[in-house]
Amino acid sequence: MKYSRLTKEQFEELHPEFTNFLATQSIDKAEWDKIKVEKPEVAEQELDVFSDLIWEGVLAKAEYLEHFSKNHIFLFQTFDTHVQSIVLKSLVPDVDFLTKEGLQWLSDNMFTETIEMKVGKKVFTEERNSSIFSLIQQGAFLSDGQLFKQINSIIES
Repeated sequence: MKYSRLTKEQFEELHPEFTNFLATQSIDKAEWDKIKVEKPEVAEQELDVFSDLIWEGVLAKAEYLEHFSKNHIFLFQTFDTHVQSIVLKSLVPDVDFLTKEGLQWLSDNMFTETIEMKVGKKVFTEERNSSIFSLIQQGAFLSDGQLFKQINSIIES
């Protein structure tokens, strides 16, 4: 497997797509039920291949990611060969960006000496989608990029 297997909930959500995936291999419901019982290792392989296909599609379209922790916010914009980042760090230890109050504090103090802001660029050292998947495994999630765009436009002006 290149990525990770989808969760039970994700498979349930993608049931029509999984049915189509099996159909492309001439596997109907009866055949699938038989495979699960008689050849569970083949069923496992099919789940893994489908998971990787879904991940490839999602990662290929991924443009923005965000990762929040107690005192840091990591914002990413991905390109074909690199990722741009904006990192916000609270210099006030008791601020928690994982709370509504912490985000309000950030909004009120964005351009003060209590927020350290760094911008960066990192060229992908491995394949693009694998690099993005690695960020997701570390806690990042896909976003619409609104926060990245807002902060980036202020930085550039």
